Amino acid sequence: MAYKVGMVSLGCPKNQMDAELMLGRLRDAGIELTAESGLADVVIVNTCGFIEDAKKESIENILEFAQLKKEGQIQKIIVTGCMAERYREELIKELPECDAVLGLGANGDIVEAVEAVLRGERIARFPDKGCWSLDGSRLQTTPEFFAYLRIADGCSNCCAYCAIPLIRGPLRSRSMDTVVEEAAALAASGVKELTLVAQDTTLYGADWDGKSHLPELLERLCGIDGLHWIRLLYCYPEHIDDRLLDVMAAQPKIARYMDIPIQHANGKVLAAMNRPGDAATLKRQIRHIREKVPGIVLRTTVMTGFPGEGKKEFAELCEFVKEMRFERLGCFAFSPEEGTPAAQFPDQLEEKEKLRRRDIVMEEQSLIADRYNRTQVGKTLDVLVESYDRYAECWFGRSEADAPDIDCKVFFHAPREAVQRGDVRPGGFVRIKITDTMDWDLMGELESAGE
Repeated sequence: MAYKVGMVSLGCPKNQMDAELMLGRLRDAGIELTAESGLADVVIVNTCGFIEDAKKESIENILEFAQLKKEGQIQKIIVTGCMAERYREELIKELPECDAVLGLGANGDIVEAVEAVLRGERIARFPDKGCWSLDGSRLQTTPEFFAYLRIADGCSNCCAYCAIPLIRGPLRSRSMDTVVEEAAALAASGVKELTLVAQDTTLYGADWDGKSHLPELLERLCGIDGLHWIRLLYCYPEHIDDRLLDVMAAQPKIARYMDIPIQHANGKVLAAMNRPGDAATLKRQIRHIREKVPGIVLRTTVMTGFPGEGKKEFAELCEFVKEMRFERLGCFAFSPEEGTPAAQFPDQLEEKEKLRRRDIVMEEQSLIADRYNRTQVGKTLDVLVESYDRYAECWFGRSEADAPDIDCKVFFHAPREAVQRGDVRPGGFVRIKITDTMDWDLMGELESAGE
């Protein structure tokens, strides 16, 4: 029987890595895959279950495919991912349209699950999460010139607001040899930029012997031919040490960019979150990072409306954001997640107030980002070309200061002859003279072609 399988993967890059491994298994089994999920026989919805908005998005996607199934456009629906792991019985009971619900440990059974639902079976499998191998053949879903590289899964930090340890379990690092082999294969296939991801990349290898092996891994990755940028996401500030900063400063392939999710600056709120530090220690750490790695761009995330965050604590967060001037910052309102300690804390804030505080932080950050962008005018930046925007009639890409999917773009014009020569093409590097700003983005003109 010939059939097609499609997948919609939601949520973070770590979840996307699960999707790519499952797609790799399906491809290797000879199953035809389609990017048009609405035209597939079997649709896999790889869900996110981290916060309330992500859960709503997952449910909406499932219900949309349930309607297509009712109309006869698709045959079967398989639900995987974090929400499937977290809400096992609820999904099985409340969504009878789903033909299979697979926990994270059953991701490796995806081929058998597809075959089973096509035979008319309805299955639910939730083996131990350790059954799911983080290694294996993957089907890259990002453009051919950049890829995410997962170096670990799970988390042992146990922040009071976070459900990740409940969903994905404790830290589980991949072997260094396996990570390096995968990175070399990606580079050989044309990948120019690798973005390293884990729940906490700075703790890579700590489950082996109690210390981070990220600096050693980075040095090995920098020896791979073909890679231009190696980017770090999700570096917890308390785990950033001079070994890591020295490698970043010394290795030109490592992007001068770091994502540091601090969540708050007030010591009382941080303690309630089960996170160390306070505004003073964070300021010292951030200044130290900037001194050790000159020119580094820092991204962070902060949270408003955590239980017990009064006006004083919120004011301290706002002052901290103003003083530290993060080049990149995202803010989200606290979401009380089932099973987490923070969901049961007293002094919960009204949703309206949490969102109001979030908006205040982001208004301030927009001013900071605008000031930073204006300092880039007149500079010439290396830009990784992503594509051509036919509506705006210009090209766009990302600088070293911009991570894929979450940060800004650099829009630029290029002479037709440069494009015809192949000097400007997706996946290539160009030198762009920045001439103006546009909201959160930069605009410029082609100065020269790179590699």
